[in-house]
Amino acid sequence: MDSRARFNHPGLKPIDNATLTRESWKIFQIMAEFVEGFERLASIKPSVSIFGSARIRPDNPIYQLAEEIARGLSDAGFAVVSGGGPGIMEAANKGAFAGKSPSVGLNISLPNEQHANAYQDVSLVFHHFFSRKVMFVKYASAYVVLPGGFGTLDELAEILTLVQTGKGRAIPIILVHSPFWQGLLEWFEAVLVKEGMISAEDLALYSVVDSAQEAVDAIFNYYEARGFEPTAEEKEKLIHL
Repeated sequence: MDSRARFNHPGLKPIDNATLTRESWKIFQIMAEFVEGFERLASIKPSVSIFGSARIRPDNPIYQLAEEIARGLSDAGFAVVSGGGPGIMEAANKGAFAGKSPSVGLNISLPNEQHANAYQDVSLVFHHFFSRKVMFVKYASAYVVLPGGFGTLDELAEILTLVQTGKGRAIPIILVHSPFWQGLLEWFEAVLVKEGMISAEDLALYSVVDSAQEAVDAIFNYYEARGFEPTAEEKEKLIHL
């Protein structure tokens, strides 16, 4: 079949130049988000990205645990990066804000749910999830993931995929509050490994803790022998993120 005939396929409509122009201008908005993110975040190393539900209230023990983890990391010398919103994000920024290291919020512009919390030394606003996600990963020395919904699971899957495929450097991926994660992790092993969707070795990409001190210790134990500075190979991976 002549491939040129596909250009006349009835499902292919003529290009709307007005729409194309609007879409093309989005490129500059996306570029601006990346440039500002790189400029503002390059100096915050080492840092830890913390994730969790926007819907958890301050009286919830998980909120308090997130705040305690962030304070411990901040006092230990880590900038703490969150999504900048309410819930666990607020708890992470609040804990870091009270500590010795910068509190960073990568806010996203959403119609309903997101509003910026008041505990951010560095505050960025993104309109595109994908540029924001790059910023969570690019400068992170660890990921700490507390209970959350689809957004939290999305960020967890993102970092697991990057490390598993070698597109990102290996960093500690720490899941907090084992009762919440138990069913998912059992499914990983019973279904994903069994069906050959992942290898058994991939289960070692993450660890599970239940206390703030365990979370901090897990990060320090990981880097104790190798230091926080990326190797030459890891720096090359980060360039291509």
